[in-house]
Amino acid sequence: MSLSLTERLKLNFLEQDRWKYMVRGLGTTLLITVVAAAIGILLGFVIAVIRSTYDKTGHLKILNAVCKVYLTVIRGTPTTVQLMIVYFIIFSSVNKPLLSAFIAFGLNSAAYVAEIVRSGIMSINPGQMEAGRSLGLSYRASMWYIIIPQAFKNVLPALTNEFIVLLKETSICMAISLKDLTYGSTLISSQTYDYFLPLIMTALIYLVFVMLLTWLFGILERRLRSNERR
Repeated sequence: MSLSLTERLKLNFLEQDRWKYMVRGLGTTLLITVVAAAIGILLGFVIAVIRSTYDKTGHLKILNAVCKVYLTVIRGTPTTVQLMIVYFIIFSSVNKPLLSAFIAFGLNSAAYVAEIVRSGIMSINPGQMEAGRSLGLSYRASMWYIIIPQAFKNVLPALTNEFIVLLKETSICMAISLKDLTYGSTLISSQTYDYFLPLIMTALIYLVFVMLLTWLFGILERRLRSNERR
């Protein structure tokens, strides 16, 4: 006998408080996204500055070579494989799935953030750097106060897309048995034998947070543009 939609909702989410699986999983997903994004931004900006400095001046040759190898490896291998290498090989003796996710997703995001930011830096008119140097600023100060703020405005839409991809990519954490949002939905399905509603609910939750992230970055972009016109 088939159940009604109301009965299926009750079975999947209300009975035995199964909705808590998804709430706890959502918390894990958001935590991984935030920490990995922070790592990605910090490391990505550093790599972008090193790469663009080499492109503009020819300095930092060795660091640039190291960064190129890092970017090639990270962008040339699947995120799932990177996550499994970090968990099953690097941290095989300590069993730290959450830490493994932080590091794997952070390093992965940094590679893409670096190239996004580097493209933004290289798009800035060279005269901007020359103007900063003519005012007595060092190369580092000119980069920090003049070039990077302008580059950040230019690449903000691309960074938004990167963080959206990062949020969705966390769903592969099941590969290391990390109890994220997707894991929560599959755990419910394994108990109720109903895959439709848990997975649809998971998809809707991801969609809501992607829309929220897009909206927040849209507000930031409009404010930066308005400040630019003043």
